[in-house]
Amino acid sequence: MKLKIVVVDENDNIIDYKYRDNLKKGDIYRVSALWITNSHNEILLARRHRTKSHNPRKWGPAVAGTVEKGETYKENIIKEAEEELGLKSIKPKLNIKMKVDNEYNYFVQWYTLNIDKNISELKIQEDEVEEIKWFSKDKLKKQLQEHPEEFIPEMEEYFEMFLSL
Repeated sequence: MKLKIVVVDENDNIIDYKYRDNLKKGDIYRVSALWITNSHNEILLARRHRTKSHNPRKWGPAVAGTVEKGETYKENIIKEAEEELGLKSIKPKLNIKMKVDNEYNYFVQWYTLNIDKNISELKIQEDEVEEIKWFSKDKLKKQLQEHPEEFIPEMEEYFEMFLSL
């Protein structure tokens, strides 16, 4: 069942609910995202599934989702973490909220989570995610410089933002 997503104004106030297919250029919607790290100072990233309409097969945050009608940002990220990685009963920490204006316009509310799990302990949602991988900060920085085309367009900005926190 398709649910409507939250459409907001420039100040992130809800103004409408639309099906994703009915979004118009200029519509602004809400996204929640989770920056996952571990005690080894590694960052968990996910390669988006090849069938995704936005940035297929690109590396991005381990968990992200579009906020649906009736959900808060936090409810959405908790639901997405369970669906996409099999993480249950997480307590993500509220972090920065930012507005992204590019081909798509949205507010992204970031959360952070530190977990020590092997990849084998996580259960990916295969129609959303092709693979997940822990990256050391040095390896991620190098990959972003040498192969930026393998990452979602905002990934370098996100990486720099979380390095500075």
